[in-house]
Amino acid sequence: MVFESNKPEETYAFAKQMSQKASAGQIFTLTGDLGVGKTVFTKGFAAGLSIEEDVNSPTFTIVQEYTSGRLPFYHFDVYRIGDIEELDEIGFEDYLYGDGVCMIEWANLVEDALPTKRTDIVIEKDLQRGFDFRRITVEEHA
Repeated sequence: MVFESNKPEETYAFAKQMSQKASAGQIFTLTGDLGVGKTVFTKGFAAGLSIEEDVNSPTFTIVQEYTSGRLPFYHFDVYRIGDIEELDEIGFEDYLYGDGVCMIEWANLVEDALPTKRTDIVIEKDLQRGFDFRRITVEEHA
């Protein structure tokens, strides 16, 4: 599925709608260049889970846990992972196979650690279509 967004509010709303259908145990990966709107997407996704806390990128902590919504939400940012073994140190698999929903930013950097069953989300800019234009591609893997 491909969604085209022309402003951050549309990206937020799309993510919010998408997460309202999410269920425990689902894993979402999120990739895209710096400044493409991954955090906007994640904030919308959290809102769809009824999380009212301020959601920020967990760049220096690897994972941020939000438990106030209808499902626990585990937001990963693996951009600074130096070695895939660092994921074991934080209990990565416990999160993946737990009772919440996982969102993994920069998932392409830890491809070998990801389960086959997941939903990949790629956000891309196309400056010819406008500064705020984003193409959001969603692909489910069984």
